[in-house]
Amino acid sequence: MLAASVEYVNRLTPGYAGGAAFDGPADEARAVAESLAAIGYPRPSVRTEDARRLTELAGRMRIVFEAAHSGELDRAADEVNALLVDTRARPQLDRRADGWSLHFHGPDDGLVNGWAAGCAAGLALALGTGLAGRLGVCAAPYCDRVFVDVSRNGQRRFCSPQCQSRVKAAAHRARQG
Repeated sequence: MLAASVEYVNRLTPGYAGGAAFDGPADEARAVAESLAAIGYPRPSVRTEDARRLTELAGRMRIVFEAAHSGELDRAADEVNALLVDTRARPQLDRRADGWSLHFHGPDDGLVNGWAAGCAAGLALALGTGLAGRLGVCAAPYCDRVFVDVSRNGQRRFCSPQCQSRVKAAAHRARQG
């Protein structure tokens, strides 16, 4: 669910991405479908009102990433608790063809609440298990995309290899100039 949170925040919230201003998606429903596809979920049909609600929730998830990244864990926890309440997240085992799967919503929840509840629960687990320091915001200039640091040493600073290369290239040019 952390991967879904990253996809929603990065695809649905305005700011900067890779050195350029990002106003948010032109087509929210398509961006939500692409977010789901990026984490391996079959592309669902996404209604405009569902996309709008997920975009709103992605803005709230961004608050969690930014607060955790800057060490404001109380603020991050307050926002996660509010998300958990608003989405009515609750653990539940659902039967799948290949066995049982843990979800944080009921089988009657729609697309928005189901994914938002799962994302809220994933963020809560990260904060509650000491992984808050693994929630990051890109350190590259003009980029505020988020990531989860899954590196062994926990030293990731950039959202993507492209941003890392951009910063390294700029530093090299500065040394040469």
